[in-house]
Amino acid sequence: MLVAERYDKIVELVNERGSIRVTELSELCQVTEETIRRDLDRLEQAGRLRRTHGGAVSVRDQQPETPYFEREVAHADEKRRIAEEAVELISPKERILLDASTTAWYMAARMPDIPLTVLTNSIKVALELAGKERIEVISTGGILASRSLSYVGPLAERSLDAYHVDKAFLSCKGVHLERGISESNELQARIKGQMVGMADEIVLLADSSKFGVQAFTHVAGLGDIHRIVTDSGLASDVRGELLERGISVTVV
Repeated sequence: MLVAERYDKIVELVNERGSIRVTELSELCQVTEETIRRDLDRLEQAGRLRRTHGGAVSVRDQQPETPYFEREVAHADEKRRIAEEAVELISPKERILLDASTTAWYMAARMPDIPLTVLTNSIKVALELAGKERIEVISTGGILASRSLSYVGPLAERSLDAYHVDKAFLSCKGVHLERGISESNELQARIKGQMVGMADEIVLLADSSKFGVQAFTHVAGLGDIHRIVTDSGLASDVRGELLERGISVTVV
C-alpha cells in the first residue's frame, strides 16, 4: 500500500468510526504503531483528523464548541470525582476563579457554604452558588456564548483585569505535552489565557480523555500550570513526564 493510499484509508476509518486507536490502525494497515503515529501527526497537521492520546478522532462535521448539555454527560463520573477532589483544595476566605467548564459547575454544586470570593464567567456556576450565603459571587459579564453558557469577548476579558485570585480552576479541550493547553475556539482560549495570568496557583481539571489532544486554539503552556487533577485513565508515562516538569498530579 502506498503512503498516500494509507493516509486515505486512515482518514476513511476515522471518519467512519468517529474515533480509532493506534493499535487498531496498525493491524488494519499492516504497519508498525510508530508508523501510524507519524501518519497521524502528518494528517493532523493537514487538518484531516485530530490526534488523541492513543489514537485519533474525526474532524468531519465537528462543531466549534460542544453544547453544554452534551459536555454534562460526557465523562460525567470522572468529572464529578475530579470536582470533589478540587473542592478539597479550597480554604476559607480564599479568592478563587471558576471557569465555565462542566467540571467547575460540579465543583460549585459540591462547594460548602464557607466564606469565599468566587469569580466566574459561567452562568451555571453563578446560579449554583447563588444559594450559598457566605460565598460572594462576581460574574464577568460580556458576550453570552450560548453553547457553553459562558461570558466571553472584550468586556469579559476587560473585567478580569481588575482582579487577582489565589487559585484558578480551569478545564480545557486538550492537554498536549509539547503543545500545551488548548481550547475549541479563539474566544474561549483568549479568556482562559487571561485567567491563567491572574492567579497565584493554576489548577487544571482534565479527565484523561483530554490528554494527547491538541484543540483549535492555544491557551497556555504546561509550564503555566501548577497542579493537574485527573482520573485513573491517565497513562503512567504521561504522568511521569508531568511530574518531571514539576507539575503536581492528583489522580482520582
